[in-house]
Amino acid sequence: MDLIQAILLAIVEGLTEYLPVSSTAHMIFVSSYYNIQNDDFVKLFQTAIQFGAILAVVVLYWKKFFDFTRLNFYLKLFLAVLPALFFGKLLDDKIDAVLGKTIYIAIMLIIGGIVLLFVDKWFKNPKTEHEKDITLKQAVIIGFWQCLAMMPGTSRSAASIIGGMQQGLSRKLAAEFSFFLAVPTMLAVTVYSIAIKKYESGKIGYELLLENPQNMNMFLLGNVIAFVVAILAIKFFINIISKYGFKPWGYYRIIVGIILLIYFGYIKA
Repeated sequence: MDLIQAILLAIVEGLTEYLPVSSTAHMIFVSSYYNIQNDDFVKLFQTAIQFGAILAVVVLYWKKFFDFTRLNFYLKLFLAVLPALFFGKLLDDKIDAVLGKTIYIAIMLIIGGIVLLFVDKWFKNPKTEHEKDITLKQAVIIGFWQCLAMMPGTSRSAASIIGGMQQGLSRKLAAEFSFFLAVPTMLAVTVYSIAIKKYESGKIGYELLLENPQNMNMFLLGNVIAFVVAILAIKFFINIISKYGFKPWGYYRIIVGIILLIYFGYIKA
């Protein structure tokens, strides 16, 4: 992977991490286009630059994350992230096996897009408008919904937002709680990918980072870019769903999914 490819992947991560369009799918397609997807450092990079996106949420919602008088907020996030931690570890090898199957991921983009076309109709009478009113039970159920995103192409954001709306949260609150939940979820995934996970080369993530100065430089730059772009994307997304709901993202997923299905099924086959 060269510097330009690293910058492009970081922009894609920042743009798509909090949108219901699957950041993993977009980064896999970009790296597959450049034939770098099977490189161990690229696999690490695609996960590790989520740290920049995590910081974007913490910065935008810093008052909530650093209000230590509201322990209930932290408890909700802790309980909600547990299902993803358990099933993520349990299914780690199976998830890695699917990551290389671009056709399946394109199909999941399309299926998820169709679902988003109807979400606003299915859950049009929200009962919970504020984070403080989310119960521990609702938080846990949303956490289980988030586990659906373990299938690449589903979208962690889409799964947790739909889960929130199914639990009676308003569109805006469901999106914001999805952002909050992303912090412990992606932090755990990032730490695991760097400090624990062993890649095909037999090296652990941090060994790949320290392998040469270029890897570390791309890692640092990628996180900075993902951080800046994610801040802009979050603000944009909140405005769009407040005005138009989820239909625009549904159409986007379907169109992109079809294009990628054609590309990887017929052009690159």
